[in-house]
Amino acid sequence: MTLQSILGNFALILFVLMIVTGIVWVLDVFYLAKQRRAAADRALAEYDARTAKLTADGIKLDTSAQSRSQIEAALLRQPTWVEYSGSFFPVIALVFVLRSFLFEPFKIPSSSMVPTLLVGDLILVNKFTYGIRLPIVNQKIIQLNDPQRGDVMVFKYPLDMSQDYIKRVVGVPGDKITYENKKLTVNGKPVEYGPLDDYLDDESLVYKKQFSENLSGTTHRILNDERAPTLNPADVREFPGKEGCKYSYEGFTCVVPAGNYFMMGDNRDNSADSRYWGFVPDKNIVGKAVAVWMNLSNPKRIGGIQ
Repeated sequence: MTLQSILGNFALILFVLMIVTGIVWVLDVFYLAKQRRAAADRALAEYDARTAKLTADGIKLDTSAQSRSQIEAALLRQPTWVEYSGSFFPVIALVFVLRSFLFEPFKIPSSSMVPTLLVGDLILVNKFTYGIRLPIVNQKIIQLNDPQRGDVMVFKYPLDMSQDYIKRVVGVPGDKITYENKKLTVNGKPVEYGPLDDYLDDESLVYKKQFSENLSGTTHRILNDERAPTLNPADVREFPGKEGCKYSYEGFTCVVPAGNYFMMGDNRDNSADSRYWGFVPDKNIVGKAVAVWMNLSNPKRIGGIQ
């Protein structure tokens, strides 16, 4: 499932705007403002000299003419392009820092994470939980925490780095992941499942089997479609580390390589994920999804993400 940020490659747009408005702001503070001040001082000196001469000659001044303060204000006024740049720069810089290093908003466009995340959910992604990364290039510069099984994580799609995907972390480096008959086993230990009421899929209007899944202490809901096969090996693509996987129509077993993660959608039979296109390298990580802050078609969709 693809995950698109609100305005596409917004980070790059913000960065360019921040640089442009920042240059104008610095130019104004350290050069243009001084030039305007010098021009105003010269004009005021000339005004004072002319006023003094006229007064000495006994000529009555026209009180309707521009006053000294009006002349000064006019000459010190910033050009429109400078005024707008100076006003926007701190706002743009603040937004850039917040979304690059703290929290970034995303919108869920499809149903591969149902029932945890619904189409139209606007979510917040914590950008610093897994380490501090440089914006635009997504290069990690400070290591903090590692993704854990059960985390809902946003990452760059390995087959197209321009796309952001969201899935649940099922396997961490070194894990042996087995998925057979639509049930997970991690490092030889079966994952615990509990039956729940059937879930009505809003898109297909078909009821799906719903279960609670306890993945290393994180309990969440998943869906299974009884009509769908567990796996079709013909749909599996070539990817780095595939030699550590074995596939059949009943399922698969994969060993997660160092520095990589195995991701799956909660809507298990409606999710293109690591089963089909491989592992997610650490360098692709964007952040951890932590909250739904709005869904315009469902105002009740506000709260934390499990």
